[in-house]
Amino acid sequence: MSGGAIVLEEEVGRFDGAKVGMLIFLGAETMLFAGFVAAFLVFRLSAPVWPPPLQPRLPVGVTAVSTAVLLLSGYTMWRALRAARDGDRAGTGLLGATFLAVQGFEWARLLTFGLTAPSGIYGGTFYTLVGAHALHVLGALVWLSIILMGTRSGPAATPNQSRVLVFGMYWYFVVGLWPILYTLVYLA
Repeated sequence: MSGGAIVLEEEVGRFDGAKVGMLIFLGAETMLFAGFVAAFLVFRLSAPVWPPPLQPRLPVGVTAVSTAVLLLSGYTMWRALRAARDGDRAGTGLLGATFLAVQGFEWARLLTFGLTAPSGIYGGTFYTLVGAHALHVLGALVWLSIILMGTRSGPAATPNQSRVLVFGMYWYFVVGLWPILYTLVYLA
């Protein structure tokens, strides 16, 4: 009977506050984006024509390619989590940065066509949803850079598995959110 108690104590001892904290944070982020999406849907579904006349059309094809790049970064994160010490973490960052670069290029083109946040509900909701996501990707890339800088200090400075796992949870959230936003904003 004491053997069972020891196992239970070991399991309790493995409680990871960082993972629980990340789950709480991701719950809050989910509510944030649910609010953004709900507002978008209210405006989108109440508009007689969407996008409004004289507004530029979003580049569906280019964004489909950048969506594939971001989804591929989810695969590289999966690989990095499987081998927390010597996985392909740099590939995840490179793909995430490529996604952001394509988004930035897209935004620059849309701005030249007159799509701005103050230009109306269409521009405002576009930049709110896509911009909030881009900020999350940027934040994840900064976080990943910090993890990678720690690994550059030498072989003894490999990242803590828990830190990499918590980062992976956040990255999966960012990657998983994008197809929802892409479908709503670009394809609906």
